Amino acid sequence: MHYTIKSRIWIESEGHVFLGEGRIQLLKAIAETGSLSKAAKSLNLSYKKAWHLIDSVNKTAKQPVTINSTGGKGGGGAELTDYGKKLIVLFDDINKNCWSFLDEQLKKLETI
Repeated sequence: MHYTIKSRIWIESEGHVFLGEGRIQLLKAIAETGSLSKAAKSLNLSYKKAWHLIDSVNKTAKQPVTINSTGGKGGGGAELTDYGKKLIVLFDDINKNCWSFLDEQLKKLETI
């Protein structure tokens, strides 16, 4: 018989979600597209939902995660700060290490 473990990782601050897979995907999409609206569209999110997610991350983070410029003749844009880029790397590392740990724990089930 083959078993699998299912899990989702998120980081909270004072009872509110700070980072999770969805917020990290949104940050990555902003880095790729240079725009919150384009990032939202690529993830099938409404602009309003994406804006609220990024606003929540920025308010909870120690430093700003994105730099936003308002629209206008040339259009607006968004980019990640160095801190935002580091958060992505850190979260991905935590997530990967968690899955490695869970895979090791699952091997124990196969030995009993």
